[in-house]
Amino acid sequence: MTLIKKANIAQLLVLSLAITSCAKEIKKVELTDAQLPKNVLPILKPAAKDSTELTATYIQEKRAKIDAFYKKNWPNNTMNGSFLVAQNGQIIYEKYNGLANLRDKDTITSETPLHIASVSKVLTATVILKLVNAKRLDLDQKVTTLLDRFPYPDVTVRTLLNHRSGIRNYSYFTDRKANIWDRHKTLTNQDLLDLMATKNIGLEFRTDSRFAYCNTNYAMLALIIEKVTQLSYIEAMNKMLFQPLGMTHSFVCDIKKDKKRIVPSYKANKVEIGIDYLDGVYGDKNIYSTPRDLLKFDLARNAKNFLEPGLWEQVFKPYSNERKGTKNYGLGIRMINWETGQNFYFHNGWWHGNTSSYITLPKEKVTIIALSNKMTKNTYAVRKLATLFGDYPFKLDDIE
Repeated sequence: MTLIKKANIAQLLVLSLAITSCAKEIKKVELTDAQLPKNVLPILKPAAKDSTELTATYIQEKRAKIDAFYKKNWPNNTMNGSFLVAQNGQIIYEKYNGLANLRDKDTITSETPLHIASVSKVLTATVILKLVNAKRLDLDQKVTTLLDRFPYPDVTVRTLLNHRSGIRNYSYFTDRKANIWDRHKTLTNQDLLDLMATKNIGLEFRTDSRFAYCNTNYAMLALIIEKVTQLSYIEAMNKMLFQPLGMTHSFVCDIKKDKKRIVPSYKANKVEIGIDYLDGVYGDKNIYSTPRDLLKFDLARNAKNFLEPGLWEQVFKPYSNERKGTKNYGLGIRMINWETGQNFYFHNGWWHGNTSSYITLPKEKVTIIALSNKMTKNTYAVRKLATLFGDYPFKLDDIE
């Protein structure tokens, strides 16, 4: 009898250990976006630290070349902005220069949020893609099933993302046509939808027949985010993007509340550019951020758990091939596709005096970010730095 009891106790111990082991294994299993309960939003997760450490010699060599580029591209510290180059998540070079506010003499630092202009589109697209990944939305879903009174029956989420919708740019049809909008009033995303529904604003071309870059597409995507999440765009971006990634110096501008908070922008001659009636529209623009925050975003966006592989491939598919050429657009990202098979992924931005450039090189694990609140096209020249890390056929004149 004693032997039986001892045997039973031993079996129970083995069973207990097995259950404990299974419980530990269960804890390791992470739900995919599609497996999340419908009341739980998919979020971007911080990327794991890259185990490949850059050597001090490598960093020193790259830093010297980047610094030479910086001094030639923005002589005498004329950038008035922020600039960062990183590889494997490690910052190789960063520079913060000039004044955030010429009146108050506030200097630009690593914690100064600047208007990232159309680079905001990459962030809007990212949240849309997470919702698609979680099966809350379909890429080829008709927008009429999502937005009440949306007047274009053939437009899909995909054709908004890749700028093939045919919708007209709101900055033109609210500015150049009489009796469309009172430009003394701040325009909102919902106003745009209402205008398109009631003012007989036709498409510029048949949906999906060609590519035409258009801010209105991303203003509509912001409304779709609101519809699907049941949150304001500001809240959705905070909960799905900024907070989980620790982007503590990033925010969507609410123009009515944040007028005194935001960094103003300037013409090249340092004349301040004020706020106008278009500054209330978001999704296509109106995100303020820093290079360090955008580096966190880029790392998370390139992590394996960002999207399912099939969806990830569609992001980088070139959708603007009507005319043979190298310039293309994917789902929320610009690209250059050379015949050699090399691809370059980026997005630039311009709004008022703000200029921005976001470059992501997944193959080399390189991130290049430049932001400025004083009008200059030199911001866009940072693409040339890609030649320091891979076989990219840009001219090296400003680097060597």
